[in-house]
Order: sequence, then C-alpha cells, then structure tokens
Amino acid sequence: MNALLRRGATALIFVAAMLGGIYGGRHAFVLLFALITGLCLWEFFNIVLLRNQKRDLIRRWLGIILGMVPYLLASVVQLDLVQQKESFIAIASLLFFPVIFSAFIYELYSKAEQPFANVAFIVLGMAYIGVPFALLEFIAFEDGQFHANTVFGLLAMTWVNDTGAYLVGSRFGKTLLFPRISPKKTWEGAAGAAILTLLAAVLIHQWLGSLRLIDWLALATIVVLFGSLGDLVESMLKRSAKLKDSGTILPGHGGLLDRFDGFIFLLPFATAYILWVRMAAGG
Repeated sequence: MNALLRRGATALIFVAAMLGGIYGGRHAFVLLFALITGLCLWEFFNIVLLRNQKRDLIRRWLGIILGMVPYLLASVVQLDLVQQKESFIAIASLLFFPVIFSAFIYELYSKAEQPFANVAFIVLGMAYIGVPFALLEFIAFEDGQFHANTVFGLLAMTWVNDTGAYLVGSRFGKTLLFPRISPKKTWEGAAGAAILTLLAAVLIHQWLGSLRLIDWLALATIVVLFGSLGDLVESMLKRSAKLKDSGTILPGHGGLLDRFDGFIFLLPFATAYILWVRMAAGG
C-alpha cells in the first residue's frame, strides 16, 4: 500500500508540475523543459559514461552543458531575446562545431582509456536528447504565439499510448512484440494502445481544438509509431547497461528519461509534420 501511495503521490506532483509549466506561460514552459532536458541528459550520461573518478564527473557535466546548447539557442530565438535573429542563428551555427570540439579537447587531457567513445556518447546525448527538446520549442512557438494546447495534446497522447500498452498488454497480451529488447511488451498491448491513442486524439480535438481533427489523428499515428519505438530504444539502452530504470528521481516511477523516452523520439517527426502543416496553411 505504501508503494502504491508513493506512486500516486509522485504522479499527482508530476502532472501538476507539467500542467503548471505548460500553461504557466512562455517563460514557465521554457524553464520547465530546460529542467527536464538537463535531468534527462544527466540520467543518460549516468548510464553511458563512467562515474568512478573526478574526471568522469567533469565529463558528465561537460556533456550536460553541451547537450543543453541546442535547447538554449532555440530558447533565445523563440523568446525574442535577440533582435537580429538571422545573424544570431548564423553565428550560433558557426560556433556549433567549436563547441562540440571542446569535448575532444577535454579528452585530450583526461587520460581516459576510451576517449573517442566518450566524445561519441557526449555528441549522442546532444542528438538524442538536446536536439529533440529544442525542436519542441518550434512546436510551442510560432510568430509570437504560444501553442500550449498542442504541446499538452502531444504529451497526453504519448502517456495514453504508454499506459494503454501496459494496461491492455498486462490483461490480454500473449504475443511478444520485441522479446530481445523488452520481454513484457506484446502486440496486443501495442494494438490496444494504438486504438486508445486515436480515440484520445478525437477527444483532444473536441476539448482543445488548436489543430484540425486530421492533424491530431496524424500526430496520434506518429505517437503510436515513433513513441513506441522510442520506448524500445530506451529499453535497449537500459538493457545494454543491465538497468531496470534510468534513474530514481520519480519514486515508484523510475527516472525522467523513462517517462519521456517515447516523447523524445517522436518529437523530430511531430515537429516536421506540424511545421509542414503551418507552411501549407500560410502558403
């Protein structure tokens, strides 16, 4: 019972924090997802990088700082913190690779046994976590408008997909989906989750609007396909490190990366679709 209460309390606090950050305005949104991005990077580097010596801790902080760069640059642009956006983007693009190469410079002096593997993991953290959360800002912001409902709808469908797969799979699941990576996920659970996510898209359209029904259904399809793949990718990561959870920051629920694995993976595809819809509407 105590474990169940702990899970329930954690879920309530988590949902309240998410709603407050999403609907608390532009700056609250940016701060919320900056925190989430940083913590997801911390958990990722805690899994893939060594943590036995002081140099390993420095490397992790370096990875977090570099991984945050795409998100911070997107924040500067989307919050209108600079007047000459085109010039800022051009300068930031020119400095992007020198920033990445700082990881090579650190490894040159760290005396690590596998310096290039460390650099590869740091760059992977930026691509796997930093860039997708930066793309989220292009979903949330458009010409001075803040699309909180679109972000919430995407998150809600992701959670419905995850929860539906677990509930339907635990009750009716018989055929394993990907036993080599995740021995508990089933095709029945995936099918049930897909149906529930499409239904959620219809309800979100009725309650929130923001997008056309066809667009919510298209995003629901992206959630089902790429959100599920993202969950498997993170399971592959944890399985390679022989871990059950990515962290312990959410009592009874694991780590933040466990909660956002599917969302992170679907963001590039959802962003591409939403930007295409906006361009088509504006053209």
